[in-house]
Amino acid sequence: MVDNMHDTQTDNILQQIDMLVKNNKVVLFMKGTATTPMCGFSGVVAQILNRLNIAFVDVNVLDSDQMRQGIKEYTDWPTIPQLYIDGEFIGGCDIVREMYQNGELAQVLQEKGLLNNPQ
Repeated sequence: MVDNMHDTQTDNILQQIDMLVKNNKVVLFMKGTATTPMCGFSGVVAQILNRLNIAFVDVNVLDSDQMRQGIKEYTDWPTIPQLYIDGEFIGGCDIVREMYQNGELAQVLQEKGLLNNPQ
């Protein structure tokens, strides 16, 4: 019985994550919030998006152990933060930082119609 309960909770959180990713153009699963990051890596990604003037939904995984575990399962990616653009998993801090520095992130955002003035 406990296993069924866990499976149902896991399914529910995965459905919530799926809805967030599919219903928002840019989603950042992070520790803390965009205005109050609780980890340096999450803060870096939020800062990059802010520098590019990109509106995004921030999901604080510290609010829920289920969300923190669920997002790792959803992408099969072990670390947080995790950035999604237009339903696609982009990566964590190192990948996003590298993409920002080499102009690839701005290019992806521009292709999706999310970047008003490319840097």
